[in-house]
Amino acid sequence: MRVLIASAVALAAAFAPTPALAAPTTVVVQGLNNPRGLAFGPDGALYVAEAGKGGAGPCFPGPEGGEACFGTSGALARVKNGALTRVITGLPSVADPDGSGAIGPSDVSFLGIGFLTIGLGANPALRGQLPPAGKKLGTLNTFVPGPVTPAPTFKRVADVSAYEAAHNPDGGEVDSNPESVVPGPGGLAVSDAGGNSLLGVSANGAIKTLAVFPDRDGFQAVPTGVAYYQGAYYVGQLTGFPFPKGAARIYKVVPGHQPQIVATGLTNLIDVAVTSNGTIYALEIAHEGLLNPAPSGRLLKIRPGQSPVTVVGGLILPGGFALHDGYAYISNCGVCAGGGQIVRVPL
Repeated sequence: MRVLIASAVALAAAFAPTPALAAPTTVVVQGLNNPRGLAFGPDGALYVAEAGKGGAGPCFPGPEGGEACFGTSGALARVKNGALTRVITGLPSVADPDGSGAIGPSDVSFLGIGFLTIGLGANPALRGQLPPAGKKLGTLNTFVPGPVTPAPTFKRVADVSAYEAAHNPDGGEVDSNPESVVPGPGGLAVSDAGGNSLLGVSANGAIKTLAVFPDRDGFQAVPTGVAYYQGAYYVGQLTGFPFPKGAARIYKVVPGHQPQIVATGLTNLIDVAVTSNGTIYALEIAHEGLLNPAPSGRLLKIRPGQSPVTVVGGLILPGGFALHDGYAYISNCGVCAGGGQIVRVPL
């Protein structure tokens, strides 16, 4: 059975306590529903992908047993001058009955216009059992950034999950969960955490496989965060069940070449970034492993040839981060319905 980020967050959500600050963080905004990836737009606002809190159904067996219920509570939130506005609403969301551990909008990025991935965490055939909004699960979409984003500006660019169903790059069970999106030369790169692949998407929506991450010692790779730097993509791994501590890696992917390992000894990575001087920042959703109930999320700074340095620890199942003007902005409690926060940490 394929275990991917959907199952990881669903399992961990059962242990998630009420969000609490880990010094030296500052709360920027709170009250979010399963906040995940975030990015600053060209308008200077911070945009946050909210995976939502599911809904009334239909419901079906979840990736770890129990029920998962569908709804349209997913959203894209905009934070400007401390004010939170949900500029796109009505997006698909699948979550536990209590709204935690959702799969839905997963990451946001910009190249003039905005790009938003929406996860799935299942075989793409599941979409056929859902209401019309469920067809947006497993896709990459565009939008026009701003304080109001009318529905006509929100458009699908590519059906990432349909590509998994048609091509299944890793040759395993057909399963798709579009996670991170980042601009690069010739288009965009999207990590498919379910398909264990990194995909390239052109401006016209054509998809190709950039890299495949095979199983390792009895667990799956589960690629999550992706960053671009000087001709290469940097890809972090969550790793699948049993989510072993210290087994996660960061890979450097130059299109046309095999992935190269650039960092090891990490745990359950959910996002990565690379600065202009080549410093890597990596976000662990749980440094002690996702089977450990204690909150242990942390942001790391990794310089070439040096041991990782902890920027901040004690985060509660964080969902993503963005760097801006000497600070990291982090989705804290990324599996919490209504209890998610964005916190700011000096670098």
